[in-house]
Amino acid sequence: MAKKSTEELVQIASQVRRDILRMVHAQNSGHPGGSLGCTEFMVALYFKILNHSTEFSMDGKGEDIFFLSNGHISPVWYSVLARSGYFDIKELATFRKIDSRLQGHPATEEGLPGIRVASGSLGQGLSVALGAALTKKLNNDCNLVFVLMGDGELEEGQIWEAALFGAHNGVDNIIATVDYNGQQIDGPVDEVLSLGNLKAKWEAFGWQVIETDGNDMNAVVQSLERAKTMTGKGKPILNLMRTEMGHGVDFMVGSHKWHGVAPNDEQLADALGQLEETLGDY
Repeated sequence: MAKKSTEELVQIASQVRRDILRMVHAQNSGHPGGSLGCTEFMVALYFKILNHSTEFSMDGKGEDIFFLSNGHISPVWYSVLARSGYFDIKELATFRKIDSRLQGHPATEEGLPGIRVASGSLGQGLSVALGAALTKKLNNDCNLVFVLMGDGELEEGQIWEAALFGAHNGVDNIIATVDYNGQQIDGPVDEVLSLGNLKAKWEAFGWQVIETDGNDMNAVVQSLERAKTMTGKGKPILNLMRTEMGHGVDFMVGSHKWHGVAPNDEQLADALGQLEETLGDY
């Protein structure tokens, strides 16, 4: 796939946001807030950064691979996979339906191209990604492993066990990203369980840390490209990405209330009116 320009990425992101809202609204179920907040990251990853092929193979040999740890934001991943050619965009209309390959949380049983591990049981994705990265090293595969986690997810102890493991073993072919939107299902992260100084924590655990504005397409692309230059130097990389939950829809921005609530008909119309249809709705 040809790498897209920043202007093209912005256009794709607008369409992906429309997909997210329509998918969740159609089933009155799903997680729009975090999906909207991570749209720039996911679009930049699949249309600019990843060395990947839509000729999908589970082992991912000879290409970069991505794992979504915070699997509840599946709508944005499904949209990006479809829009980049992994499956027909019309299949987005089956989101969360009985027997659909597009389950509420990504699953492997249905055989959806692009999905290598079931996710949504929070805290597990970094461990899986580190295992995949070590496998690439053993196979002399110079490609990279990417993983996305939520900030509320960092309250899971397994994340920190994995962080220790990655640094101890010098897993320097992984780029992990934290969606740092400050919100989780029960409220602001600082009120549920404060994470303190995340940059200092990850550095203390032996990771190289970069910070970026996750809702600025240029910044997202530049941070990921910079992260790639930091690989192979003995330490894993952590991209601390500040985003807004619900970004792109004015009445959803910054509120944990849209973590897992679908818009009604009137709200959908309002939201779609704020987002340009650039590639055609499914």
